[in-house]
Amino acid sequence: MSLGVGPRIPIGKSADDQNIGAGFDVSFSYADNEVLPFFVYSTIGYQHFPGKQSYYEKTDYSSFSNNMINFDLGVRYYFPALVEDIVLLMPVAETGASLGFMEKFHQFKTGTGRNTYYEDTFYIGFHIGLGFSMFMLDVMSHYHYFQNNQYLSFDFKIRLPIFVRL
Repeated sequence: MSLGVGPRIPIGKSADDQNIGAGFDVSFSYADNEVLPFFVYSTIGYQHFPGKQSYYEKTDYSSFSNNMINFDLGVRYYFPALVEDIVLLMPVAETGASLGFMEKFHQFKTGTGRNTYYEDTFYIGFHIGLGFSMFMLDVMSHYHYFQNNQYLSFDFKIRLPIFVRL
């Protein structure tokens, strides 16, 4: 199990109207001794992206934000350790499928004649990630792709090992 937190950087079309946001996630991973160093993992996360001030200046918007809950399922691979003496340092690669539920808040300036509304959308996408694991602490970066909503995430994750014998 791991708990992660870090910045979210919108890229592509979503970078036109959104600022750098923040997010956190909880992951559970599983591996069998016969398939190590491959792990299967699932993640649930929350991301928040506020609107850009420059976007407000050139449009009728007075406020805009994007909140997202994502569910990820994927495979993680641990490469051989680079350092083992002082601290265990292993490169990590991840990839998998993503399901995102996004709620966009649209609020317009007074006098524009436009009403405030929420836009709810489900997206299917994918993610790929690279990083380093130090057994109890991971540093990860991911590229998340959802149609018209791509972003980069950088996370510090605390990994809590849970051992279960069946």
